[in-house]
Amino acid sequence: MKETERKLICELMKNSRRSDRDLAKALKVSQPTVTRIRSRLEKEGYIREYTMIPSFARLGYELMAITFVKLKRVLSEEEIEDARKIAKERLEKTSLPFFMLERGMGLGYQGVIISFHESYASYLALREWLREFTFLEISEIESFLVNLKDKVSYAPPTFKLIAKHLETLGEKQGKEKKQ
Repeated sequence: MKETERKLICELMKNSRRSDRDLAKALKVSQPTVTRIRSRLEKEGYIREYTMIPSFARLGYELMAITFVKLKRVLSEEEIEDARKIAKERLEKTSLPFFMLERGMGLGYQGVIISFHESYASYLALREWLREFTFLEISEIESFLVNLKDKVSYAPPTFKLIAKHLETLGEKQGKEKKQ
């Protein structure tokens, strides 16, 4: 990825509402260059969507849950594909507040879910919903709950921190190329 492309992504992660003209000034390139790069990055899938991050607590959410799921056995590729289809169908019919639902590995777990809940009862509904996937043979569900109403917050969800890291990553790669 070229440095201008990386910088553009970083600027958009900080504030996706900025105009191409404003971005061009920040990147020290022309507005048509920004428009062309942005369009290409969208087309190639580097930019998947534009969004904002609200204050989840002010919107009425009390908890953020990071939930880990452990299965009794490893699923075959066919079972994984079936599970993906069923999950997609069920997600379309539910109003559970998912932010992310993905396969993965670590700590002995095979899945992770990040969700927001207006109450502990809403969180318990998520756990019950997971248990409905009987064919997955879930052996364990563990969660880390974050109180969104807590007065102390160290680094609330934002893309600015990731953008800052991406900028430093680009600087490191640039220095390595020069050497």
